[in-house]
Amino acid sequence: MSHAPAERAERLAELVAERGLDQLLVGDLVRPGDSGPGAIADSRWLTGFTGTSALAIVGAESRVLLTDFRYTDRAEREVGEPFERVTASARLLPELAARLRGRVGFDAATTSVANLKRLEQAIEEGGSDAELVAVEGLVSSLRRRKDETEQEAIAQAARLADEVYELVLDQGLIGRTEREIARTAAARIRELGAEPSFPTIVAAGENGALPHAEPGEREIRDGDLVVWDMGALLDGYCSDCTRTFAAGEPSEDVREIYQLVQRAQAAGLEAVGPGVDGRDADEVARSIIRDAGYEENFGHGLGHGVGLEIHEPPRMGPRSEDTLIEGDVVSVEPGVYLPGRFGVRIEDLVVITADGHRNLSSLPKELRVVG
Repeated sequence: MSHAPAERAERLAELVAERGLDQLLVGDLVRPGDSGPGAIADSRWLTGFTGTSALAIVGAESRVLLTDFRYTDRAEREVGEPFERVTASARLLPELAARLRGRVGFDAATTSVANLKRLEQAIEEGGSDAELVAVEGLVSSLRRRKDETEQEAIAQAARLADEVYELVLDQGLIGRTEREIARTAAARIRELGAEPSFPTIVAAGENGALPHAEPGEREIRDGDLVVWDMGALLDGYCSDCTRTFAAGEPSEDVREIYQLVQRAQAAGLEAVGPGVDGRDADEVARSIIRDAGYEENFGHGLGHGVGLEIHEPPRMGPRSEDTLIEGDVVSVEPGVYLPGRFGVRIEDLVVITADGHRNLSSLPKELRVVG
């Protein structure tokens, strides 16, 4: 078994102590026992456990993973030292409360008001001295810096998605519906041993002006631009890539907007590196689009972190408060969206390195014409 859980628990315990806490709760306190993939990201990163029912406690003397009877065997297979595995006999929260001591941190972003009250009640009923203290992002701050194993997992997911792009493009675009392309791509991802990391976006013509369009029955026609945003989920880690393709020969105004976004994306890539503010990186790309007169048509940020979740810290945008660090994995994805006409987005996934970045996306970015 990897030493990662022990090392990660130790790093987290040090951070917990620095914050003046005795313990930290890690896991989903919105729907404990029935968590989605994103909600278990912190506990999975910390312990290696992949079940949907997981709450962990970490402190100077605490290394506990709490689950329920459905996952007893899985916990035994996936979770080893330094974590004590506990199977709740009934409900998770009373079992959790019985193991809390002193000042106990919880992440307000992953805790519902209702479950916070239930946990406080269980602590009181159990006669514990535990005091719940709201903290935010202790685990996610450690998760940001991807180690070599995590970087390679994301790189493999990116390579797989790139392969799927090529496989599906070989079948052509014109005459097929957005939904057909998206479903074919998802099926190919699964055939290659992964899952889609998010619902694939295929948006043709005027639908491309919707940054998060849902594929529908619109047929791709000769002359359409097609925005195609897709990623793979492999061994728990996500990839994310967007390319915009021309179905048939594009018009001159389409080429101009595409080249504008391509220049902005290249500038954004050049800007990202360790120590760079997310706001500054965004401005480098945004200024190119602004100077061309399309600032109002670029309404989202330059990029976001990617890892166990498809959207993680850090963020790069006009209001970003993050600074890029070595080990971040971030998307770089400027776009221009012209309502009722078309949209263009180009997105690469990069690892921030000691001296710049490494691009995990291999697909060419010259405008590709597909029949």
